Amino acid sequence: MTKRLTDLTDLTESITRLTDLATRTRFPYQAATVRIGFSLVFAAFLLREWPHRRTLYGDHNPWSQEMALRVIGEDQAFTALAWWPGHWWFETVYHGTLVAALLLMVGWRTRATSAFFMVGVLSLEFRAPYLGDGGDSVFITMAIYLVLTRCGQVWSLDARRRRTGAADRSGPLLWQLAGVLLGLVLGLPDLGWTGLLWALWAASGLRFAADRWFPRHEARTVLDGLAAMLHNAGMLVIAVQICFIYATAGWYKIQGSRWQDGSALHFALHLDHFRPWPALSDLLAAGMIPVVLLAYATVVVQVAFPFTLASRKIKNVLLAVMMAEHAGIAIVLGLPFLSAAMIVCDALFLPTALLLGIDARVRRRVLRPGGAAEVPAAVPAIPDSRSPEPARAPAPSGGPGR
Repeated sequence: MTKRLTDLTDLTESITRLTDLATRTRFPYQAATVRIGFSLVFAAFLLREWPHRRTLYGDHNPWSQEMALRVIGEDQAFTALAWWPGHWWFETVYHGTLVAALLLMVGWRTRATSAFFMVGVLSLEFRAPYLGDGGDSVFITMAIYLVLTRCGQVWSLDARRRRTGAADRSGPLLWQLAGVLLGLVLGLPDLGWTGLLWALWAASGLRFAADRWFPRHEARTVLDGLAAMLHNAGMLVIAVQICFIYATAGWYKIQGSRWQDGSALHFALHLDHFRPWPALSDLLAAGMIPVVLLAYATVVVQVAFPFTLASRKIKNVLLAVMMAEHAGIAIVLGLPFLSAAMIVCDALFLPTALLLGIDARVRRRVLRPGGAAEVPAAVPAIPDSRSPEPARAPAPSGGPGR
């Protein structure tokens, strides 16, 4: 009898630990880093291409609206630019996406702005699907996954509003306006993208209702747990997606003869489209041995990346190498936005202690000049970069003691 009671107690404790692991928001600082990084990079991209926006995505695009709609229908893709063909609708979508990116970056109403950001990214990228350099696929994927996460838990205006206890007036109003827009534009939901947007709207409304009418009810706790589980699943999917990006890139390179003999980078440095600094490209291509070593190192790093997540020290060193490599690609090959997007992906695996250290340094030197750094509020830590950064126990600073 005593043994049965002991076994039952152990089982209950295990279930409690698993429930706590699933229903506590993980990866708060990494999620905020990804949110800020991707919204900033995409906003910078839209600003850089602003003079050419109509040629790239609008009515001056050689890829006409009719051809785009045909491909979108065949691929079952989504773009809000298909709702109305006019020039002013395009301008609304383009500038609305820019505003959504900036608002998401500062963390204002991240639940709503992340959805608007996703709609804008998909609308522009799928309008001209053959313009990208690889970074477009990363933006599309991460914009969708960001909607699942609680990316405004820290480093956001939302977090500041919760900390100060300010009244939430604009949130319900924004939700009502979004419902009116969905009703006018999309009509009734279906099983495709329309249904997804309506589901996001309904989930937000349910959360507002619970906050207003049942703040201390058990249903509110259940909704919190479900939101945390969805966030944790979203962060895990993002981490797995990044591993797939590197692993597939590395294994495809292995199958190419140019990468096998180490000459791939030599030829890339001589392509006119990837020579923003011809003198620098010629200087690098002159040394054949360094170019071959860099080619082999690139393949090794990409193939090994998913496996190095099992070792914290090796992973941290490899992250530094990969970020430096992406920075070099941005400068030498003239691919700044693709490189910036991949650096943001790498930042997902940064140690929480490092992010907290950067946070404290910024608060001390920028936000509070001459004063002491403000210690962030305690936030549940995340499991390690084996699928990003695992927490042993929450440190007083709000993250794992790394």
